Formats: sequence, C-alpha cells, structure tokens
Amino acid sequence: MRVLLMFDVPTKTKKEQKYANQFRKNLIKLGFFMMQFSVYVRICKGLSSAKSSINALKKHLPPYGNVRVLIITEKQFDNIEILLGEISFNEKMNDDKNLVLFEFDEKTGDYRYNTEKISDKKEKHSVKKEKIYQARLIEF
Repeated sequence: MRVLLMFDVPTKTKKEQKYANQFRKNLIKLGFFMMQFSVYVRICKGLSSAKSSINALKKHLPPYGNVRVLIITEKQFDNIEILLGEISFNEKMNDDKNLVLFEFDEKTGDYRYNTEKISDKKEKHSVKKEKIYQARLIEF
C-alpha cells in the first residue's frame, strides 16, 4: 500500500513559509518522500499501517492550506502513467525492487527474504527463484 499526499500551502509571508517548511520536514520525518512538488508518497505494509501514518500526519498539519491524502495499492501505483517528464530520483530509490520483505518460513523456523521483485510474483509459477535464508534474528 502507498499513502499519496497532495498539498497546497500558502507561502506569501515569512510566517506561512515557516509553516510550509516545517510541514515538509515533518513529512520527511514520517517517512514520506517527494514524488513531485507538493506530492509526497509513503510506502506502508497494509491498510492499518497506512491509516496510522495518516493519523500521525494529522498532528503535523499546517494551520492554512489544503492537504489531501489517498491510500492506493501497489498495483494501482504501478499503473501510474507519466505523461510528461521522467521518474524522479526519489521514486527510483524507493522502487519496490529496493525493498526487502521478510517472511517467516514455518518449515525451517527462520526468517527469509527473496530476491524477486513484487511484480515478479505473478511469474513465480513459470520461473523458480532462489530463496535466500537468514538465521533467526529475534527469539519469541
């Protein structure tokens, strides 16, 4: 899941600029990255994580302006079409191939991660990917 945040905040006076800069800094602290000007994105594990990040964001809203948020799935995000321009550096760095997802293997009792991309899971039946296993890091 991804949380897509769009905002317009006034920046005419010094006070408004201060609020806008503080809001942007808080977005980055909360794990959002800039997709384009006034559009930020955060990657979340699921719907509950997305809603909790929105609740955390509500505590840092500026006093003036317009802030909107949208929760979308990875499939919906992958269907974004760029009509003009290129993929930003932040988008390249936060691509799903750079994410590491840990899974618990019940057979071995260890945590594992694999080298396949999220979008490659559809092709899993045709091409068998090699799994990489890591020793258990946390004891329960």
